[in-house]
Amino acid sequence: MAVKHGLGKGLGALFGDLTLDDDDNTAKEIPIAQIRPNENQPRKSFDEAALLELANSIRVHGVISPIILVKRGDGYMIIAGERRWRAAKKAGLSTIPAIVRDYSEKEIKEISLIENLQREDLNPIEVAAAIKQLMTDYSYTQEQVADRIGKSRPSVANTLRLLTLSAPVIDLVAAGKLSEGHARCLVGISDEKQLELAKKAVGGKITVRELEKIVKALTAPPASKPKPPEPSLELKDMVERMQRVFATKVSVYGNDRKGRIYIDYYSTDDLNRLHELLEILEKSKKK
Repeated sequence: MAVKHGLGKGLGALFGDLTLDDDDNTAKEIPIAQIRPNENQPRKSFDEAALLELANSIRVHGVISPIILVKRGDGYMIIAGERRWRAAKKAGLSTIPAIVRDYSEKEIKEISLIENLQREDLNPIEVAAAIKQLMTDYSYTQEQVADRIGKSRPSVANTLRLLTLSAPVIDLVAAGKLSEGHARCLVGISDEKQLELAKKAVGGKITVRELEKIVKALTAPPASKPKPPEPSLELKDMVERMQRVFATKVSVYGNDRKGRIYIDYYSTDDLNRLHELLEILEKSKKK
C-alpha cells in the first residue's frame, strides 16, 4: 500500500489521504479476542452508561461503522473505534467489522488524537490537552491544528487558553461542574480570584454574561485622577514670591478663578516663622 505523507483536513480527509488497494477498503469480521486497544490512546476514560447504551444498540442493529485496525504480531491494535469495540464486547459479539490498514507510528498517534478531538463527548480540558499534544508532538501551529480538526483558529486559541487556568478550576471544568464559557471568563485573573468566582459560577448559579461583568470590573484600570488646571503666569509668579517671603514650599492647585494654595512647613521653626508673618499682616491690617 502506498502512503502519502501529507495529512488532510479532519479525520475523514486524514484517512482519505492514504492511497489504498481495494482489499484495504473492505471491512472484515475480525475476532474481538484478537484486538487490543492502543496503549497510547489519548482518551483514557469511557462513560459506562453511554457504553451500555451503545451495546444495547449493537445487539439490535449490529456495528454499523467498521473500526480501523493495524496488524500487531498475531493480533491487531485499534487505531479508531475503541468505543465501538468496547461496546461490542459488552453486547457479547465474538467478531466486529474492521478495516485493517498499515500506518506509521506517527500517523497512528495523529489519527488517535484527531479522532478523539472530533468526538462530541470530550470535556473542554480533554480537547485542550489533545490540541496541545498535537502542537507539541508535530510542531503544528494553531492554524494547522484547526485545519486538521475542522475548527477555526480562534476556537483553537480559546480552547488552549483553558490550560492556563489554575489546577482547581481546571478540575471543575473537567468534571463538568463549570462550563467552558464560564471558564474562559476567568482566564487572566489571579488564581485566588479564579477559584473564588468559579465556585460562585458552579452549576450555572450565575450566567456567563454576569461573570463577564464581574471580571471586567475586577480588571478595569483604576480611574485616573483629573488633571489639575494649569495656573496662569501671574499665579505662578505669586506662588514664587510667597515661597521667597515664607521661606518654605508653596504650591497651588487651580487657576485665576478658583483653586487652593498649600503652604508647607517642615519644623517648629518653620511654623513659628509663619506665625510671625501672620501677626505682622494682622497688625498691618489694623492700621
